[in-house]
Amino acid sequence: MKKSIISIFTIALALAISVQAQISTPSPSPSATIIQKIGLIEAKIEYSRPSMKGRKIFGDLIPMDKIWRTGANSPTKITFSDSVTIGGKKIGGGSYALYTIPSSAAWTVILSKNASAGAGDYKEGDEAVKFTAPFVLSPIAVETFTLGFANVTTNASDITLTWENTNVKFAVTTEHDAKIMAEIKKKIENTDTYWNAANYYYDNNKDLKTALEYSNKVIEKNPQFWTQHLKAKILVKLNDCAGAVEAAKKSIELATAAKNDDYIKMNTKLIESCPVPAATPSKKK
Repeated sequence: MKKSIISIFTIALALAISVQAQISTPSPSPSATIIQKIGLIEAKIEYSRPSMKGRKIFGDLIPMDKIWRTGANSPTKITFSDSVTIGGKKIGGGSYALYTIPSSAAWTVILSKNASAGAGDYKEGDEAVKFTAPFVLSPIAVETFTLGFANVTTNASDITLTWENTNVKFAVTTEHDAKIMAEIKKKIENTDTYWNAANYYYDNNKDLKTALEYSNKVIEKNPQFWTQHLKAKILVKLNDCAGAVEAAKKSIELATAAKNDDYIKMNTKLIESCPVPAATPSKKK
């Protein structure tokens, strides 16, 4: 019995020593997570980043015209919080495994529904979307494999892939306009909503007369230098320079009282860019 206890103790001690003897070292392909807001949705990329380390990448380490997990270790995972359009096809929100097929002509991009797939678990038929994407060659080599977001707008972004001398990108778009318009109609009696709606109409060149109506409703309840400035900008787009200058001057008065130099400058530039034509003197009979 004593020998058994001693043996168990000896094994446990050996395991403890072994664990303590382990050394933490940097991963050769460290993991990375990138999160980007695109319109109203959130996009997230989780991947591992190998480096060139003096090796030839595409056409050697990564074979051409063969499926690639697009990174090291497990396949890269892309998650969208809501539906998006990618490669000309609308897909639902959720997580997808990203695969690519490098080629000397154009790359093939695949989002697989099996987001938990291992390195060699890709199966045809699991594709949520499959499309080709152009690439360009750069004279400057990128050492570490990099995925990211670029050219982000209120409803779209490019997903970019860069490694060695190759740069690939493909677009992701969202459809938030219908949701925003529905929300505006639902909550329109709220002053904050009038403000947000007026800005949204202005930024997206929607019905500017409605934008002006909304901005006036905001000013009725909250005549601030920023609300007057928005009205001035809307009137410029409506080609009403006289009204725009009047609103900008009111904004300057309020901004001066609030000691806000930024709005004084913005309104001054607006007035200078939208001069009021001089009145034509009437002819004497």
